[in-house]
Amino acid sequence: MIAAAPDAYDATGLVLSDRILASVCEAVIGAAYLAFGFERVAPAVVEAFGDQVEEALRHPVDYKSVLQERLARRGQRVDYRIDSEEGPPHERSFVAIAEVAGRELGRGEGRTKKAAEQEAALEALGDGEEPATLAEAAGG
Repeated sequence: MIAAAPDAYDATGLVLSDRILASVCEAVIGAAYLAFGFERVAPAVVEAFGDQVEEALRHPVDYKSVLQERLARRGQRVDYRIDSEEGPPHERSFVAIAEVAGRELGRGEGRTKKAAEQEAALEALGDGEEPATLAEAAGG
């Protein structure tokens, strides 16, 4: 027996939410893996999502991780600190600073601390080339 949503319930918002769609997709892939095993499911997942994976690898959105990985190769560590926090609770704005050994590499602003840190990391990374400040902070 399959239960249906009550008539007054509108599920349109669920379909429009990327987070919910991603969770449903993950659940379906997980169920297929449990039912059929890795060997049968992996090729289908790669075929279905290969282009998106390649794009994500070429243009990562997690700038904090990219910066951390670049610095780790040189034995350096990036730290983030919140420089300022302004506005009422429902409209907060944060400024974060990405630092290596106390030296500022980037500064970013966002509606959340995480978003501000991502912007600071992006600024520290520059245009994708090795920024002079990043090389200098990393000791070379």
